[in-house]
Amino acid sequence: MSYVIGPACIDVNDRACMDVCPVDCIYEGDRKSYINPTECIDCGACEQECPVDAIFVDRAARGDETRTLFLEDSRNFFLEVLPGRTKPLGNPGGAGKVGGLNVDTETVAGYQA
Repeated sequence: MSYVIGPACIDVNDRACMDVCPVDCIYEGDRKSYINPTECIDCGACEQECPVDAIFVDRAARGDETRTLFLEDSRNFFLEVLPGRTKPLGNPGGAGKVGGLNVDTETVAGYQA
């Protein structure tokens, strides 16, 4: 189980979730942030802190087309080569190590909020 940031974060990207994450697993894209599912410890602190209710637990995606899209997209942020990069981000061991990435997946970059 891990948490996922959905479309309510797009172009808001409040970052309050990043401040409360005890393991630094929330990475900043351009239009939204992404939770690394491998690094997430499932504490739920981010979900409670999000002012726009954008964060949900991955199992809540079942049967919800939009949530399923963002669940898959969140995985893709770490597994696929993002625009302008030469290799996948993977599991770098904390967002602080890589800083703001200023790039999103194709899904988020083209998403009409």
